[in-house]
Amino acid sequence: MPGQIVHIEIPADDTEKGREFWGSLFGWQFESYPGPSEYHMTRIGDQQGAAITNMEPGKRGTRVYFDVDDIKAGAARVKELGGEADDPMPVPNMGWFSTCKDTQGTEFGLWQNDPSAQAPSG
Repeated sequence: MPGQIVHIEIPADDTEKGREFWGSLFGWQFESYPGPSEYHMTRIGDQQGAAITNMEPGKRGTRVYFDVDDIKAGAARVKELGGEADDPMPVPNMGWFSTCKDTQGTEFGLWQNDPSAQAPSG
């Protein structure tokens, strides 16, 4: 459903402490995903997830991702409205995301489910 919150990223320089805190607070169980940074995901609803990550050291504040039907159109609309949107990137076998900022500089993301999404070639 467009506009529904589907994912939340919680930054943590120490992901072990982050997982301990949030896991203890809500009973979340995390699964680690490979990549250049630590990324530990959990399900928080049927269509929602959260992650503890250290991919942006020193960052504070969560980034919320909203569902869109078409990631390219969503990113283009953000730009039309005066915001910023990065080029959509695939998450293989899951979907596409674009990190964005509104006209006040507030960070958020867009997400499109797409199980056929493939890693970039090259």
